[in-house]
Amino acid sequence: QVRLAESGGDSVQTGGSLRLSCDASGFTERTYCMAWFRQAPGKEREPVAVINSAGTPNYQLSVRGRFTISRDNAKNALYLQMNELKPADSATYFCARGPLRGSGLCFWTPSSYTDWGQGTQVTVSS
Repeated sequence: QVRLAESGGDSVQTGGSLRLSCDASGFTERTYCMAWFRQAPGKEREPVAVINSAGTPNYQLSVRGRFTISRDNAKNALYLQMNELKPADSATYFCARGPLRGSGLCFWTPSSYTDWGQGTQVTVSS
């Protein structure tokens, strides 16, 4: 059974930093995508950043230059370093795992991901 567990969410002030972690277990595939999504109250779940097994990242435009996604394949771990946080970044952040696209890159839509964590709350106050 695949299990994803996020940690690292907290309340910070504008301009602060947080590092989210996701520990994954229960699978044997070596090639797969990992992603961070977020969902604010009353809004749809949106992609934040994705990364394939080779470590190629892609970011939502609003976080580019502020967030860094990384993964440790040996530990089956995923990370999201978030700097220069803004109130608009406040949301529940979810870790997700899914298949690669035929091109070797990652999908961008939540429906393409098969495994999800429970989420970790990030609150940024002004």
